[in-house]
Amino acid sequence: MSVVKSPLSEENRQIAGEALQGALSDLLDLSLVAKQAHWNLYGPQFRSIHLQLDEVVTAARAYADTVAERAAAIGVSPDGRATTVANTSGLPSFPEGWIQDNHVVAVLVETFGVLINRMRARIEATEKADAVTQDLFIGLTAELEKEYWMFQAENRG
Repeated sequence: MSVVKSPLSEENRQIAGEALQGALSDLLDLSLVAKQAHWNLYGPQFRSIHLQLDEVVTAARAYADTVAERAAAIGVSPDGRATTVANTSGLPSFPEGWIQDNHVVAVLVETFGVLINRMRARIEATEKADAVTQDLFIGLTAELEKEYWMFQAENRG
């Protein structure tokens, strides 16, 4: 059942809705990965990376909210439940236990790389189906690429 009448055709709503749901799962997972890293980080770069990870958590949660609200606006019920995120996120799993600062950065670089590729595929998928959703993905991807750059620069020496 859809509570909200979509301005899109059913086919385009489905395409945009699937892309938005996938992005929501990935972004919520990113916030969890960054928080897990934040809690288990150690090493000489602890303080700066610890703070940077909290920035990622805040940004990922804000992006997820924006994506979920876009889904709702086109009549798609967003699903941010833990089981949905666990079953549908395409991000690599984060290692268990304590993790050294330079390894955290390497894992985050990999995670951002995967997420950006998935977001770029969503940009392509929504090109004809919904330009508004595509525009949202373009803006979010630009911000994710900025974070990606910053984490890459962290381990270059």
